[in-house]
Amino acid sequence: MGVRRVSDGDLREGVSKGISSARMAPKRNNMIPNGHFHKDWQRFVKTWFNQPARKFRRRQNRIKKTRAIAPRPAAGPLRPIVRCPTFRYHIKLRAGRGFTLDEVKGAGLTAGFARSIGVAVDHRRRNKSIESLQQNVQRLKEYRSKLILFPIHPSKKLRKGEATEEERKVAVQLKTTVMPIKQPTIKPKARRVTEEDKKFSAFTTLRKVRHPMNLV
Repeated sequence: MGVRRVSDGDLREGVSKGISSARMAPKRNNMIPNGHFHKDWQRFVKTWFNQPARKFRRRQNRIKKTRAIAPRPAAGPLRPIVRCPTFRYHIKLRAGRGFTLDEVKGAGLTAGFARSIGVAVDHRRRNKSIESLQQNVQRLKEYRSKLILFPIHPSKKLRKGEATEEERKVAVQLKTTVMPIKQPTIKPKARRVTEEDKKFSAFTTLRKVRHPMNLV
């Protein structure tokens, strides 16, 4: 049987006509297909058919917990007002983990007593400004003024600050957040545009402020 030798010209002609079985790489810098389908993947499929039942169970547990801690607030203890970290978010207020020991002391309470009346205390947090300290002290005092404190021993003589039987009857469990935090809204008042405002240039002012810094 005769064998015909193939020249380089014939190979180039075959490639140009699409005869070669070799394929060119796909366009762009994509990952090369490398599928791993040797495992029996059907054994490892996770289903989520119990989602409605779990949702119902979580709701029942919340109801059970709310009844167990009644007449305490269902949403948990009172939290302090703190500011979010970093320069980008520090204008926003949010609830912190707990009040500092200085804030609790400023409100005339002790850490143990504060925890017993539904106030979260965090001994690690530190006050970095007088404003935050005064703000949270005022928050504690306001909470204390609204609180209906049930006595530990109702049959014995009531201690200072404990509610009477009539006050206890009208007590209702709070289902929402205790004293929710409101974001401050700063709205500048409208006024007439003065001649000084018309002459003011923010670009020039910033340049004058930055110029001495470049000379240092």
